[in-house]
Amino acid sequence: MKQYLLSIYQPDGDPPAPEILEPVIREVAAVRQAMKDAGVWVFAAALHPPSTATVVQAKGGDMLTTDGPYTEGKEHLGGITIIRVPDLDAALEWARALARAVQLPEEYGGFSLPIEVRPFEDDAEH
Repeated sequence: MKQYLLSIYQPDGDPPAPEILEPVIREVAAVRQAMKDAGVWVFAAALHPPSTATVVQAKGGDMLTTDGPYTEGKEHLGGITIIRVPDLDAALEWARALARAVQLPEEYGGFSLPIEVRPFEDDAEH
């Protein structure tokens, strides 16, 4: 079994109104419960906005600390889910379920938030 990271990206700015956001949160919780029931769920968490980030870098013997995100853009990482499944096809099926859960209503474009799927490296790959 391989572990995969499912990253949910969301646009910068204020979140949708509660009447839009609450059904999405319920749908995400239902997908997360389905993952647990199927035995594939490892971990999941939502993240605070990028403005709460702190970046730490080493330069020579000094440590540099900067408030704010490492990269600036129109979207940011809003949450992650880690699953353990047999292969990429299985990971993509769960990503599709998550994408359906985070699909916004037509007045917000009707698209889901993007879900990026990436495998973790195995110890054998080193």
